[in-house]
Amino acid sequence: MVNLTMIGTGGNVPSHTRFCSSVLLNYKGVKILIDCGEGTQIAMKKFNCGFKGIDLILISHLHGDHINGLLGLLSTMGNAEKRSPLTIVGPRGIKEAIYAMMVLWEGLPFELRIIENPIGSFSIVGGDALKDVEINTIILDHSTECIGYSLYFNRNRKFSIEKAEANSVPKYIWNHLQKGKTYYINDKLYSPEDVLENERKGIKLSFITDTRPIDSIPEFISDSDLFICEAMYGDDIDISKAVKNKHMTFREAASLASKGNVKRLLLTHFSPSIDNPNDYKSNATSVFKDSEVAVDGMSFTISYPK
Repeated sequence: MVNLTMIGTGGNVPSHTRFCSSVLLNYKGVKILIDCGEGTQIAMKKFNCGFKGIDLILISHLHGDHINGLLGLLSTMGNAEKRSPLTIVGPRGIKEAIYAMMVLWEGLPFELRIIENPIGSFSIVGGDALKDVEINTIILDHSTECIGYSLYFNRNRKFSIEKAEANSVPKYIWNHLQKGKTYYINDKLYSPEDVLENERKGIKLSFITDTRPIDSIPEFISDSDLFICEAMYGDDIDISKAVKNKHMTFREAASLASKGNVKRLLLTHFSPSIDNPNDYKSNATSVFKDSEVAVDGMSFTISYPK
């Protein structure tokens, strides 16, 4: 299962009711932060989210409402005695942005690994649960280089005693095969396939912000258990603003969710001009029934499919 907390749901600037758009995921003790706008660490303190355990930060683009909180957060993580490596992924320019921030640091007490402009699918190599998370990226249509993310949390296959016995697998290697190892004993090869049941469906989470609703998004988010999408403008009459500023309306986000056959849509990244996003919720639900309006601090668990 994956635990999720909406750290912030605002776009452009933080306000007294909304922090800048940011999401924190917790998977088997590994924490993944998606975007880090101004005020992110304040919001994390408010919602009792720890800093030290963050292992991966995904940055969609280099606008201030998505990256300005990074400088303070990394410093705080160092002060919190984080010592394990931290990986930061982002679009072209992320390395230059991080190196510019480093001018103001006396030095971080942990290793910083930066992945710039990843294309396609990849996983973070390590000895923890991050290796089980398959990350995909998509190039979006915004006023600066911007990437969307899809995370697939793989599910371990069940061990089958019946299969192990049917394949005459020695008991003393059952546990090793279950962990993915292969053995060659008495001229016979034993592999995980000899003791594991069929593949089980994992959890897919997609995160799209900031962008216009381009044609490649529905396939990218296809069959997501949760689709988190920017919805800068609630009112349909603001479509001209959405086109000009390269953002989306509630209705456009819901249309993507419908085309992508996702299970659940969570709208976020609201314009500071919107006092109550729920006033426009019907513009989304009329297109995609399972649309929800995110609020700062909301937290829930996404479970594996049965």
